[in-house]
Amino acid sequence: MSRVVVTGMGTVNPIGNDIASFKENLFAGKLGIAPITKFDASQTGITNAGEVKDFDANARVGKKAAKRMDLYAQYAVDTALQAVEEAGITAENTAPEDMGVIFGSGIGGLTTIQEQVIKMHEKGPKRVSPMFVPTAIANMAAGNIALRLNAKNICTAIVTACSSGTNSIGEAYRQIKEGRAKVMLTGGAEASVNEIGIAGFAALTALSAQEDPKKASIPFDKNRSGFVLGEGSACLVLEDLEHAQKRGAKILAEVVGYGSTCDAYHITAPDPSGMGAARAMQQAIDEAQITPKEVGYVNAHGTSTKANDEGEAKAINLVFKDYKVPVSSTKSMTGHLLGAAGAVEAVATILALQNGRLPVNIGLTEQDEACDVNIVTADKTEAKDLEYAISNSLGFGGHNAVIALRKWSE
Repeated sequence: MSRVVVTGMGTVNPIGNDIASFKENLFAGKLGIAPITKFDASQTGITNAGEVKDFDANARVGKKAAKRMDLYAQYAVDTALQAVEEAGITAENTAPEDMGVIFGSGIGGLTTIQEQVIKMHEKGPKRVSPMFVPTAIANMAAGNIALRLNAKNICTAIVTACSSGTNSIGEAYRQIKEGRAKVMLTGGAEASVNEIGIAGFAALTALSAQEDPKKASIPFDKNRSGFVLGEGSACLVLEDLEHAQKRGAKILAEVVGYGSTCDAYHITAPDPSGMGAARAMQQAIDEAQITPKEVGYVNAHGTSTKANDEGEAKAINLVFKDYKVPVSSTKSMTGHLLGAAGAVEAVATILALQNGRLPVNIGLTEQDEACDVNIVTADKTEAKDLEYAISNSLGFGGHNAVIALRKWSE
């Protein structure tokens, strides 16, 4: 079995369009949630979203290529190019047949679907774009990344709702660990801040209707009222350790465990007992060959919904018992990026390991007694001895995915 390391990262999200800006804003506790600007949301009853700011698809993706992609795929390709550049992967040091892509999305090209259904309704079926299917389908983030970077190993898409990004990273980890690939480009992308995306989640009563952005996404707070829809992407370059060392790559972190389970409880609600999420966490910890007390940080799914936060808190306590592991949800800054959430949060967790600092669960003013976990507040960020951390994702459909990460050392 091969050891699997991270050698490159890229991101586009509500608090940063590259790793450097994301890192700065993450540890500064910057709020990326603000009133919706992409469309007039007044009739939806929802005010805020975690929008990506000042994204220029022409800069990395290119004007011609971007025209043939939905926004979610533009985000994905942009982050993959960032990650590969940082990793230093080239045709000279990595054979195309040794490099694969597993990239998730919860929904795929929702903006394209919305636009083309409206066009068909208003102008007839003959006016639907011939690019509708190739831009709308959820595997096209993975497909476009592989095409752009000539990755000829496995290329597939994971669609497990809000767990898509973490499941993608976990499955990519397995490909390398079991010797099927040397390099994997993995993560998730989402671009659902549009009329149908906001209206659909609002109809589920899943979104916060709070008008004040500072009070909209407040995971584990007694007054939380739903999640805030976010958008963006993150990509990780995972690599066989021997392959990375042979080409002199800088190693950022090590992936040491992966857990994946299903609640089999309800199509949207999590199992209130937390048992399914707890089993996924335990699987990741067991594969890492560590004990729960060696985990120094949990990047929680923490959506800011009543059911999720309470169920996840129970799950954390089932695994960690009397050990009060530090916990925070970076969705308090970014909102909920659906299929991209786990990927962005994996990057946040790696940055925590690299810097010995924990991201604050911002916006928390009164912790819910039903969410009895050790929340990272502004006075608890220092973690110089941090070696292991886990990142949780819990999706509609009962999907639970957890990855365990280790600070890099030989």
